Amino acid sequence: MSASELAELAEEEERRKKRAPWGVIALVLLTGLALIRNGSGEFDVGPPQPATAAAADSRVPAAIAAGAVRPLPYALPDRVRIPGIQVDAPVIPVGLDMDGWVGAPPPEDPNLAGWFTGSVSPGEKGTAVVVGHVDNNQGPAVFYGLGGLQKGNRVEIIRQDGKTAVFEVYGIEVFQKNDFPGDRVYGSKGTPELRVITCGGGFSKQNGYDGNVVAFASLVEVR
Repeated sequence: MSASELAELAEEEERRKKRAPWGVIALVLLTGLALIRNGSGEFDVGPPQPATAAAADSRVPAAIAAGAVRPLPYALPDRVRIPGIQVDAPVIPVGLDMDGWVGAPPPEDPNLAGWFTGSVSPGEKGTAVVVGHVDNNQGPAVFYGLGGLQKGNRVEIIRQDGKTAVFEVYGIEVFQKNDFPGDRVYGSKGTPELRVITCGGGFSKQNGYDGNVVAFASLVEVR
């Protein structure tokens, strides 16, 4: 093994150690995402909510099952595109905030998504996590339409290494924040997975949104 390969393995091991355990993230989400606190919810028509028929299933896309798509190495995400809901937004890294919650992009910028640095980078083996606001005080934000996704829709993550990781949505659901199934949402299937998360469910001025909309997707193509 070459020196460069050994260096890459060492870097990957260091990143792995820094990733938050999924059990911890589940507890964080039981408390509530930072973006839940910031959602306004004060519009005549609320964001679309997932249909029961859109619930995630256990199927693995054919390209994954056949081993046609190999996991990518680590690389920071640069943009997220979801043609089905007209999303084309830059992605910035987000971690945990001072309260121990998953951070979110600044709410003042409605067209901005965040990649949670405690997860793998999109395209790596494991489950990558991208979050974004559903709305802000001015109106709809980047993932306002997330609940309207359908199975088969594509999510494209443009990475800083020049590659585009293309994921296929196989489920879209809304979960109550006080009963968030962390293991189900974040558990690794041994293949490159993506979760896109925003606010959802009911809304009150006192507590904000009471749930999270989660899109489940698997890597099906690399461009």
